[in-house]
Amino acid sequence: MALATSEKQIMSKEHDRAMMENLYWWGVPTLFRTDHKTDPSGLDVALVRVPHSGGNGTTERDQHLGPRALRNVSAVQRRVHMNFGIDPWKMLEIADLGDVPFPEANDNEASIQRITDFYQTIDKAGARPISVGGDHSITGGILQALGGKGTNIAKGEKIALLHTDVFTSVDHFLGAKKSAAHWGAYLADQGHIDPTKSVQIGLRGNPRTLDWLQGSYDYGYNVVTMAEYRAKALEHWVEMIPDVIGDTPLYITFDLDCLDPTIAPSVSNLEPGEQGFLMGETIALLRSVRGLNIIGGDIACMMPTKDSRNQITALSAGSVMFEMISLIADKLGKS
Repeated sequence: MALATSEKQIMSKEHDRAMMENLYWWGVPTLFRTDHKTDPSGLDVALVRVPHSGGNGTTERDQHLGPRALRNVSAVQRRVHMNFGIDPWKMLEIADLGDVPFPEANDNEASIQRITDFYQTIDKAGARPISVGGDHSITGGILQALGGKGTNIAKGEKIALLHTDVFTSVDHFLGAKKSAAHWGAYLADQGHIDPTKSVQIGLRGNPRTLDWLQGSYDYGYNVVTMAEYRAKALEHWVEMIPDVIGDTPLYITFDLDCLDPTIAPSVSNLEPGEQGFLMGETIALLRSVRGLNIIGGDIACMMPTKDSRNQITALSAGSVMFEMISLIADKLGKS
C-alpha cells in the first residue's frame, strides 16, 4: 500500500533531522544532541558539564573549557552501540542538565560545595549523572553527594571507584584543600567511598618521590601501575576488576591523562615517557564492568586549547562518555 502524503512528509522530516543532527557544527549544541533540561526529575541519566579548574593549582588552568569542547563535537558520537546491540538514546530518558554554576570560580572549596549541592538534587531525583570537567577536583564534589549515608542511588552505601588519585603528603595543593589530587583520600575519610573495593589502574610517569603511591596503599586501594598492567595480558585485568568491585555501587572517574598522548595530546599532565592506554584497551577496561551497578561517572583533565586541529582529545573523551552511557543503558535495560 502506498504511503499517504502526510506519512511521506513525516518520514522525510525524520530523515532530514537525522542527517542534520550528525553535523556537529549545526544547530544548538548539547551533549550528544540530547534535550536541555534544568530539572532532573524523570531522567535515567543526567549529562552534566562541570567547568571548574580551580582545584588543579598549576598554570594549566583552562580545564574549565573541557565541557564545551566535548559538547561541540559530541553530536557526531550520538550512535548506537554495536557491541551491546542497543540504542541507549531510545532506551533511557537522557538529558543535558547544563553547567554547574560557579559564581566563586576562583575559590576552589566554595566551588566544590557548589558541585555537591548540584548533584544532591540529581541524586534525590534518582538520575545517574555522567559528567565532563573540569579538573579532577570535581570528582570530590560529585561523590560527596552520591556516596555514603543518606544517598539515594547508592542507597546509603559507600561507593567503589574505577580509577582514582590519592594524595595525602601535604594538606593542600597550592592553596586548594579539596584539590584535584586530594579527593581520593578525603572521600574515604568522610565515608563516601570504599577504597578496598576500588581499582586504581594505569598509573605511570616520573613522580617526584619514590613513595608517591604510598597513600593509595595505606588507604587500601587496589593499585595497578602501568608497568604491572603491561606485565600481564589485558584479559587478566578484565577479569580482575569486576571481581574486586562485586556488588558495590560503582562510579567510574576517567582521567584523560591515562590515555597515550597520541590519542589525547591536550590533557593537564602529559606523560610521554611511558605508553598510556590506547583506545582499544580503554574500551575493554570500561566494558569489564558491564552488568555492574554503575551509578555514574565523569571525565576530567581535558585541555582543549592545546588540542590538535582534528580535536582528537575531545573526540576520545566523547568515546569514553558514550561507553559510560551505554553501560548504564545496558544495565537498566529499559525499552
